[in-house]
Amino acid sequence: MKIADIEQQLIQAGCKSVHIERFWRNWYSGKPLNRSKVRLPAAAEAILPQMEEYLANQLTAQEKAESETGTRWVLKAYDGQLIECVLLPREGVCVSTQVGCAVGCVFCMTGKSGLIRQLTDLEVAGQVQYAMRNAPVKKVVLMGMGEPSHNLRSVFSAVEHIVRYSGIGYKEVVISTVGDKRLFKALMESQIKPALAISLHSAMDEKRRSLLPRAAELTVKEILEFGAKYAEVGKYPIQYQWTLINGVNDGVDEIEALAPLWSRQAILNMIPVNAVEGSPYKRPSAEQIERIKEACRANGILLKFRDSAAQDVDGGCGQLRARALKRKPAIQPAQELKIER
Repeated sequence: MKIADIEQQLIQAGCKSVHIERFWRNWYSGKPLNRSKVRLPAAAEAILPQMEEYLANQLTAQEKAESETGTRWVLKAYDGQLIECVLLPREGVCVSTQVGCAVGCVFCMTGKSGLIRQLTDLEVAGQVQYAMRNAPVKKVVLMGMGEPSHNLRSVFSAVEHIVRYSGIGYKEVVISTVGDKRLFKALMESQIKPALAISLHSAMDEKRRSLLPRAAELTVKEILEFGAKYAEVGKYPIQYQWTLINGVNDGVDEIEALAPLWSRQAILNMIPVNAVEGSPYKRPSAEQIERIKEACRANGILLKFRDSAAQDVDGGCGQLRARALKRKPAIQPAQELKIER
C-alpha cells in the first residue's frame, strides 16, 4: 500500500488536508494515534485502531544488532521480505529503497541477490518513522539497500512526505545514487532539492564499470559535471562515495586522475570495504590509507574518511540481512488494509 492509499481512506472518512497533516505528524512522532490528540472527524477516529495496526505491521523488527558505531535493524515487510535500516551516529538514519538491488556492485552483499521488488513510498518513509520511534532522528540518508534512481516515483514521494511531516529539513535528506540521467533530470526539476551523494569508487571509467557492472552508462567526467551543476543550483556540496579496496582503487593514481575533474563544491567520502567471508576484497593497510589521504591533501580534494557504520556487527550493506535470510520463514502473501464501515 502507498501513502496515497492511506490518505484516500482518510478522505473517504471525512478528513481534510489539515486532518491528514495531523495524522502524519502524529505518526512520525511515534506516539499512538490517540483520538483526542489527532482530532479527526468522527468517522476517521473510528477507523484509527485499524489504521494504527496496519501501519505498525508494514515494517516489523526481525533482527537487531548494536555497536558503538551504529544500530542496524533487519525489518520485515508486510509480505515477509527483509530490508535493512541503520541508525547512524549523530542522529541520522540510513534507509533502503528496494528489496535487493540490480546494480550489482561487486563489493556489496545486497547486489548478490539481485532486485527482488521495489519498496513503496510508505515503506521508505516507514523506516524513518521506525527509527524515530526508537531514537532522535535529524538526518535521513537513502543509502541502504537498492538504487534510488531505479525507484524514482516512490523515492521522491517518500522524500516529499518526510520533509513535509517529519520535521526534517530537505537539506538533511540525502539521496545516494550510482548516477543515472533519469534521477539527475528529476532532481533538477523538483522543487525540493535534497542533498546528493554519488557512488564513484574510481576515477577511471573502465575500472568503475567493472566495480559497478550494471550502473548507467555515464563517464566519470559526466557524473562530476552534473554534480557541480547540481551543487550550484542546490547551494549545497555534493558528496562522492568511494569504497576503498586493497589493490583495486586505493592507488595514488586514482586521486591524480580525479583531481582535474574535481569541483570546489564537493566532498570525497572514503570508506574501507567491509571484509566479507569468501570475498576477495579487503581493506587497505593503514599505510596505504595514509598515502591516499596525503594525495587528497596535495591535490586540493576535501576528504572525509570513516568506517562503515555498524561495521563490527556485519555492518556492510546487506550483510546482516544475508545472515537473517538463512533463518527467515517463507514469504507471506500481501495483506491489504480493510476498513469496516
